[in-house]
Amino acid sequence: MLSRPPPPLNYVRSFECSARHLSFTKAAEELGYTQAAISVHIRSLERYLGAKLFHRYPRSLALTETGEAFLPTLRQALQMIDNATETVVFGNKRNTVTISCPMSLAENWLAHQMAGFRAEHPEVELVIYGTIWDATAVPAADLVISMHRDEDAPPGAFRILRERLSLLAAPEWANKVRDLSEVPDHPMVVVLGRQEYWTAFSEALGGLDLDMSRSIRTNATNIALEIAASGAGITASPRDLARTYLDRGVLVELFDFMPESPWSYFLTENSTPFSVASKSVKDWIVKHAA
Repeated sequence: MLSRPPPPLNYVRSFECSARHLSFTKAAEELGYTQAAISVHIRSLERYLGAKLFHRYPRSLALTETGEAFLPTLRQALQMIDNATETVVFGNKRNTVTISCPMSLAENWLAHQMAGFRAEHPEVELVIYGTIWDATAVPAADLVISMHRDEDAPPGAFRILRERLSLLAAPEWANKVRDLSEVPDHPMVVVLGRQEYWTAFSEALGGLDLDMSRSIRTNATNIALEIAASGAGITASPRDLARTYLDRGVLVELFDFMPESPWSYFLTENSTPFSVASKSVKDWIVKHAA
């Protein structure tokens, strides 16, 4: 235990910044001091330690062995101080929560859930970014919802939605297609990258032959749902994404048969520290997904 007070924190920060840049001038610019003040801080810290921290050359600096040994532990301590300060100052006050979510889920499922959340938590500001593919997820998002196979889920993510697939079409198609075996005789609306929605039906029915060469193709589930609602064909979609279309009566489920989707939705917490507001949004999503 130290028998004297620890050195002033500004001395320690001046050393860490100077060591990072190997320049008193750049450290002064970053910390808002003069170069002379940084030099005084370093010399005072050296006197406190009883050892030199830098080799001083005419146009450069180099760490001494003592400086090299001191730096890693000091940086870790400074990071802990910064994290603790941010948690206290911002953790309970930061009321903005940013969510990155696939566009189709954001429009057809998450929007409804967040409307309910906002009604009970008007103090929380929500920012929702819709993405087309997972690669475009927002790096700064507090919560990231993405779609993956179980074996490809991101580290630390947990599944919130296990989807069932449904065959959907405009209401007038209910009288055109009376049996699953008749589906290949009609136009299909296929989402690129999600052709396995159709494969799931084919495999479950013992290898139903599906010719996708005559299909209408798109890169977005919502577009596929709109095309099907216009009466242009049958689409295969996760049921949660089609729920708003079903509720409005612009699409119907042609059959009760609903195989499991090869993909699920996963939630990742992407902010440190995790604020009270972010936790409340996460808990709401998990509860209503269940």
